[in-house]
Amino acid sequence: MVTTIPQTPNTPIQSVLIVGNYCHDVLLQGGAVVAETLGGAASFISNVLTGLSVSFHLTSKVGVDFKYPVNHDPIVVPTSKTTVFHAYFDQGYSENAHQDRVLKRVEVCDPINPSDLPDRKFDFGMAVGVGGEILPETLERMVEICDAVFVDIQALIRAFDENGTVKLVRLKESGFYHLLPRLKFLKASSDEALFMEVEEVRLWCCVVVTHGKDGCEVYWKDGEMKIAPFGANQIDPTGAGDSFLGGFVGGLVHGLVVPDAALVGNFFGSLTVAHIGLPKFDLRLLQHKCMLSNILQGSELCGSLCWKLGVNGKGRPYNARIKEEVQTRKVQGTCWLERRDDEVSFTKPAGHDEFHASLSSSKLVSAECRRDLSRSPGSVEQ
Repeated sequence: MVTTIPQTPNTPIQSVLIVGNYCHDVLLQGGAVVAETLGGAASFISNVLTGLSVSFHLTSKVGVDFKYPVNHDPIVVPTSKTTVFHAYFDQGYSENAHQDRVLKRVEVCDPINPSDLPDRKFDFGMAVGVGGEILPETLERMVEICDAVFVDIQALIRAFDENGTVKLVRLKESGFYHLLPRLKFLKASSDEALFMEVEEVRLWCCVVVTHGKDGCEVYWKDGEMKIAPFGANQIDPTGAGDSFLGGFVGGLVHGLVVPDAALVGNFFGSLTVAHIGLPKFDLRLLQHKCMLSNILQGSELCGSLCWKLGVNGKGRPYNARIKEEVQTRKVQGTCWLERRDDEVSFTKPAGHDEFHASLSSSKLVSAECRRDLSRSPGSVEQ
């Protein structure tokens, strides 16, 4: 039913539980279908965590019509269809809708019940439903089996009218509000944040609000911090927030402090908007060792396409500089999970801005590698 990533000497021992259904996403513009892709927050997040070599367990439900090959098998419900979303990019902005698109749920799979979750403990849990599949009792069970639970607010406040159009309800009216003090992080887009009282929620758990091209903001009980964005040529915003959350949690799993982990989240969000549907960086970049996972995982870069001039001008692998920086930060800092709630440090660490610059540089290097690979005979088909 579920597959976990094989362990290697460099794979973190901390484990993650992802809960949310796979979907079929259909993108439409001008009345015509632009693309049909694998969707659902779980698909984007598992894509990022795979790229970061993070061990995870996925609980997701689909119908017998599910049509995409995936590395982490979902629960197939014989009596149900897979959840389907239509995203309209030319219907304008309406109240409660995303400013960049109007979403309609045209099919819905069964919800995920507490009994569907594995009977074991996890370090991190991620509640990332998109079609109303996560129930209050399911989230409560996640809190019981996970040391730290991260929730995308869309899993809590999405509602659907008679036509299936996505609407948002206030967090206090969602049926999940009583669970907030038991959560660690609540992530919301700037549009979604309007449906909760950030000043109130931040007293119970950390709130992360994403602002697209303007990065994100982290709010906690005693302060707040803006995290710088990364430039991107936006083609399709679908899944950007999901990839952000995957990168954010992946950074924390690797031992980064919150501000640095949020930078990793912004990094993966910026990569995602440059693609239609699910990005393929886990294949085309990881396979050719040009990606952040090599930095975090500690593997050496190889291949003539990936060698760049090092800081000392001696041909050292370019991304090795970021790998060393991340390793140093892990040694100097203390993983937030190992500290009591009232001791979690959100202070910007020394070298944070340099870390941002290093990630930006690795993005440019990977883009050069992609261009070189696309011209080579053995290039990966996208």
